[in-house]
Amino acid sequence: MKNEMDYRPDGQWQDLWVEVRSKTHGFRNVRGGLLEFAYWLAGHPRDRGLFVLVDSRITEKRLRDEWQHAAQAISPDIMRRLILAWGRDGQYVGLPQDLGDAFRNWLDQLVSGESLKGRSRESFYTILEILLHEWLLGKEPMTRTWLGRVAGCSYPTVAAALRRLDPYLLRHSDRRIELKYFPLEEWARLLAVSDRVRGTARFTVPSVEERSPEDHLERLRSLGLKNVAIGGVLGARHYDPDLDLIGTPRLDLSVHSPGKQVDLGFIKMLDPALRQVDGNLKPANVVVHVIRRREAFFTPGLDGLPWADPVECLLDLYEANLQRHANDFLHALEARRSGAK
Repeated sequence: MKNEMDYRPDGQWQDLWVEVRSKTHGFRNVRGGLLEFAYWLAGHPRDRGLFVLVDSRITEKRLRDEWQHAAQAISPDIMRRLILAWGRDGQYVGLPQDLGDAFRNWLDQLVSGESLKGRSRESFYTILEILLHEWLLGKEPMTRTWLGRVAGCSYPTVAAALRRLDPYLLRHSDRRIELKYFPLEEWARLLAVSDRVRGTARFTVPSVEERSPEDHLERLRSLGLKNVAIGGVLGARHYDPDLDLIGTPRLDLSVHSPGKQVDLGFIKMLDPALRQVDGNLKPANVVVHVIRRREAFFTPGLDGLPWADPVECLLDLYEANLQRHANDFLHALEARRSGAK
């Protein structure tokens, strides 16, 4: 099973889907983006859409003219729910007034993350996750060659990522590197684009056929998959048994699939009743995240099922809106690291 739609907006804030187009200077790209976004909103009739054009050379007048042309091709219902905004030098025109400062901060992070398009963006965050993994677990400093091999990235790609992360890096005399401290700003940007970077897919079971995460976990054990690991709440509890979280709201799984298209056919074997759902506001029974790097960093489990690494588990908690528990888990990892030094 593969995602039914290759397209997905860049982010979601409550009932608002957001599509960001950065440094787009041609109307062809704008038109294509608007139509693609409109198709998405047609499938989400209760939601709104915000189309943000950032640092474009298209003038406000020409953009408004194009908006009028779009209204002739897009249904009135969708146009009523579709909002246009544009930004330059960190300032925006046309943002909804009902969302407040928290939304503006989230949008800034989303726009910043979206400036790294395609593979270069994914590679940057892959490298960031590896650095975080090594730092949180108190590992030894690493070479650029090792980092590139584990990430599956070229030397120039690694060098570009390290230049961006330079304020957070400790560089040793033998040219090895490591993080000096937890990079909060880059972590916030990763959270804003985590769904897309990790290829997140969510699945649910109709309420009349409710399954628990434990039910799906038992079935997963019987499948004997080598490239799937347990993350989320269960994974976090493995690394921090004192985590104060009652129950397991969903089953988070990490699928290791370096350099190739992800096959989610195992979902049908896990439970034929599972159906894919869009957005992070709808309840999900099983959530799948993709790991593209060459090294999965899975930890072997006693029952044959590996555990996803702590950084993946931490991202899962934040994605599940378990903010307090995610913060507690992060503090526990940092305390353990400090204690090991």
